Amino acid sequence: MNSNEKEAFIPILLGSDMNVYGMARSFHEAYGKVCQAYASNQLAPTRYSKIVNVEVIQGFDQDPVFIETMRRLAKEKYTDKNKKYLLIACGDGYAELISQHKEELSETFICPYIDYSLFERLVNKVSFYEICEEYQLPYPNTLIIRKEMLNNGRLEQELPFDFPVALKPANSVEYLSVQFEGRKKAFIIDNREEFDLVLGRIYEAGYTSEMIAQDFIPGDDSHMRVLNAYVDEQHQVRMMCLGHPLLEDPTPASIGNYVVIMPDYNEKIYQTIKAFLEKIEYTGFANFDMKYDPRDGEYKLFEINLRQGRSSFFVTLNGLNLARILTEDRVFHEPFVGTTYGTNQSDKAKLWLGVPKKVFMTYAKENEQKQQALKLIKEKRYGTTVFYDKDHSLKRWLLMTYMFRNYIPRFKKYFHSKEG
Repeated sequence: MNSNEKEAFIPILLGSDMNVYGMARSFHEAYGKVCQAYASNQLAPTRYSKIVNVEVIQGFDQDPVFIETMRRLAKEKYTDKNKKYLLIACGDGYAELISQHKEELSETFICPYIDYSLFERLVNKVSFYEICEEYQLPYPNTLIIRKEMLNNGRLEQELPFDFPVALKPANSVEYLSVQFEGRKKAFIIDNREEFDLVLGRIYEAGYTSEMIAQDFIPGDDSHMRVLNAYVDEQHQVRMMCLGHPLLEDPTPASIGNYVVIMPDYNEKIYQTIKAFLEKIEYTGFANFDMKYDPRDGEYKLFEINLRQGRSSFFVTLNGLNLARILTEDRVFHEPFVGTTYGTNQSDKAKLWLGVPKKVFMTYAKENEQKQQALKLIKEKRYGTTVFYDKDHSLKRWLLMTYMFRNYIPRFKKYFHSKEG
């Protein structure tokens, strides 16, 4: 690859959150590039940055503003036929919008996303679990709840499993716009009374899609695993990287967001998911959440995100640069030479932190993995997404430090109730 080729592509990121900053940093580390981002609002992780420019467009996260803006940009800004414009969604809503308009957008932009027919089947948890059945992928015992199954705000039937029960929306994009008292991203519920109350509130607030009730898999955050994969244009899995979360955000709006991840390796998980992605003819980034069930020894899938995960900078941190993997495939068309697997054995293995070290040390469960993580911290083998030496300014450092320290009171307030 010569320097002209290197200059001949422009990464365009959608959003302004930590995922956007992680991708921008990956491009900066790999190619020295400054990314352009478009978003409906400006979030802290990309503020005061020299490696990503964010243009805020009111209502950009929904149609018709999204597609009208992209048409205007294609006509006025991204017109050079000698350049390649790589379009990357960093949130569920943007991934869905690109997929919906993929044919039209592909006239100007490289869109590494699946067609909307497959997107719809995978993004909705109801049809995703049907696909899990079809491809024999393990997932928790599940009851699908539809609004019409409620009578006076109460589910008439008994649950097919005991409490505690996990409750979450099947349609996470629709759920983003629903507000009600006690709203959480997902719920762990201990009794029937609380279950009926929460379910009733969700539907009263205007949510219309299905809800998912699941048998709660016992175990703390360290039973979780997160897998990031990249599948090329020919549906070949080029990269897989497994992470072992040691701590999750307990804040109601952010439950399930990982805040500490250690690299991991599991041959069975890798081969199971690789075969699945190739069979369904997937393309682009995919991010899987799963949890180890000690009752039967299986890792059970919760969902697939049809993009890189918000904490997926842990992949770049561990030597598998997300931007390079994507660009080598879609921009430079480098041939497939085999799947690269992330490992925890390398002397380059690093711990990813999304919270201050103090929070991790205080709240992560005492186990062997925590001891390994503390050893990595002691050896200075750790990193974050947002603190980047090549993007340093006093304003940015102060804001990122404030953002990180904000987790201290949040954990103090919410962690006990999550464990409950």
